[in-house]
Amino acid sequence: MLLHIHPDNPQPRLIKQLAECLKDGGIIIYPTDTIYGIGCDILQPKAVEKICRIKNVDPAKAQLSFICKDLSHLSDYTKSIDTPLYRMLKNHLPGAFTFILPASKQVPKILQSKKSTIGLRVPDNNICRDIGDVLGNPILSASLPGEMVEDYTDPEVIFENFKDRVDFVIDGGIGGMVPSTIIDCTTDDWTVTRQGLGIYNG
Repeated sequence: MLLHIHPDNPQPRLIKQLAECLKDGGIIIYPTDTIYGIGCDILQPKAVEKICRIKNVDPAKAQLSFICKDLSHLSDYTKSIDTPLYRMLKNHLPGAFTFILPASKQVPKILQSKKSTIGLRVPDNNICRDIGDVLGNPILSASLPGEMVEDYTDPEVIFENFKDRVDFVIDGGIGGMVPSTIIDCTTDDWTVTRQGLGIYNG
């Protein structure tokens, strides 16, 4: 189903409907502050596996990330954040960044990489943050399968392509084509491993 949701003031009734769908193991395609993503509730392993099948990747190697509603939510899924790291995260979030951090025990086993790291995002997008807030858990954040193409910016075209494989496609307006900037924070020497939309200023 294609759901039209207001990007600035998401309708609570529709957000609740999406959160309930995710709790039941559903899969959605949703807008972020960069590109449209495909996701599920991180606590639903069967849904995670289904997304990996859609993307044709192995969950252990997929390097999937989470969408968190805010910085305090993000801190539940990584080991202790020291003051300089906290300050840097606070300066860049919400925003178009994915931070690679050491995974805490709260990260579900299916999503733990061999390196025990996890990518965490707090996008500057009310729709996906509101869904995470009502759900109470982060949403899995994965790019749509295949090459990043113009088609992936238009929710109506996305719906035509994926309506048989997902429960909902959210129309929150036209999406972007540039993904988030990835910053590896697993050591004290933070490094940009993918330059995307976010401008990192250390």
